[in-house]
Amino acid sequence: MDSAVNTRRSSPGAAVTCAAVLVAAPASGQGKTTVAAALARLHVRQGRRVRAFKCGPDFLDPHWLALATGAPVHSLDLWMTGEADCRARLHAAASEADLVIVEGVMGLFDGTPSAAELAEHLGLPVLAVIDAQAMTGTFGALAYGLQNFRPGLPWAGVLANRVASERHADMLKDALRDPGDWLGALPRSADFALPERHLGLVGAAELGDAMVRLDAAADVLAATPLGQRAPGQLPQVRFEPAPTAPVAPLLAGRTIAIARDTAFSFIYPANLEVLEALGARLAFFSPLADEPLPPCDAAWLPGGYPELHAAVLSASDRLRLSLANHVTAGKPIWAECGGMMALFDELATRDDAEPTDVHRLWGVLPGRAVMQKRLAGLGPQQLDLGAHALRGHTFHYSRCETPLAPAARTVGTRGGEALYVHGPVRASYFHAWFASSPEATARLFSAMPLELDSHAAQAPPDAPH
Repeated sequence: MDSAVNTRRSSPGAAVTCAAVLVAAPASGQGKTTVAAALARLHVRQGRRVRAFKCGPDFLDPHWLALATGAPVHSLDLWMTGEADCRARLHAAASEADLVIVEGVMGLFDGTPSAAELAEHLGLPVLAVIDAQAMTGTFGALAYGLQNFRPGLPWAGVLANRVASERHADMLKDALRDPGDWLGALPRSADFALPERHLGLVGAAELGDAMVRLDAAADVLAATPLGQRAPGQLPQVRFEPAPTAPVAPLLAGRTIAIARDTAFSFIYPANLEVLEALGARLAFFSPLADEPLPPCDAAWLPGGYPELHAAVLSASDRLRLSLANHVTAGKPIWAECGGMMALFDELATRDDAEPTDVHRLWGVLPGRAVMQKRLAGLGPQQLDLGAHALRGHTFHYSRCETPLAPAARTVGTRGGEALYVHGPVRASYFHAWFASSPEATARLFSAMPLELDSHAAQAPPDAPH
């Protein structure tokens, strides 16, 4: 560990300064995750402490950032998580880290709120990643536009991705108005490409060579001007503390069973923290291993990819029986997106080359979930439970065919998402950010009826995340 490693320890009420960048791009698919994870991995290998965050709702990119840093990755979103939450998490991270990396969402100015708005509000300098294949001079125009479209945007520089050769890199550098903006170039390489599918990147835990890919990207980045800079040579950001409200132990003495494996991995680390702050004991189990529910007072089935594991989940007879007994006992279940899909009688999957396959699932909810080619839901959502509101989002490629009538709907894009209440089961395509309302979260896992006489809500932004 070198002498540049941060040894600061600040009090909760003291401001702290730390190297920090927000990795952004003109659009999705430019290589933000590769660059952010490679930069984190490079500094971790050099003995430094790195904390990473993801702008906006996302479960998949954080898998790669967590692998690179060895630390939990939280979301930062001015609407879903709130500015105070963003500031508190960044301050806590900067107090213990040598470098803070925030990965943006979509294009720099896309969405409401956008990554650019987050950068402006929190003073995070933008490191722009541009896919430069098949361009030369236009690279300079894109870099200039990203930096100057909104006057006063904090700026760190630009990195070219998927570059063909050293000569190509030189032409890209020459296209910049300010040569000082040049942070280097990465080539196109299968060695560190991150594979994708219908919901985004393949999770790091699903690839046996995930760390090998990150190390290959870090090796290439190490030769660039960006990779050769120690944290002290990167932009320094002053992070002010933000007040955090205490959480009442509304779930004290209760055990919550949580499905967690490659089929059910869409779990915000912050959500687990909230459940523990509420006083709950967490017990994890794997549906793919046909593990029955552990002894518990409530269960959480988070989102994921049940459609990729439908045949295995169909054969999970021990879990199916334990879920039925759990419901018969009147114990609550909160099921989000993929977790809800697995609770239906059937799951209909599809393949472009094959007819639709129908799999018998867990039979807790009547009806079926049906996969489709087109995106069925995307954007920020809010679920009102009495005087409290949970914020979150939706992102799915399936639809429900069920005789159940929605007990309520979230407020959001495309008319919101249905909330189904069937006995003690509460299920929706809605992914909740528990920290937005610990009180409403406790209600989801309580045996008490939900308060669904919603108050007038502040509608989420129209633009999808």
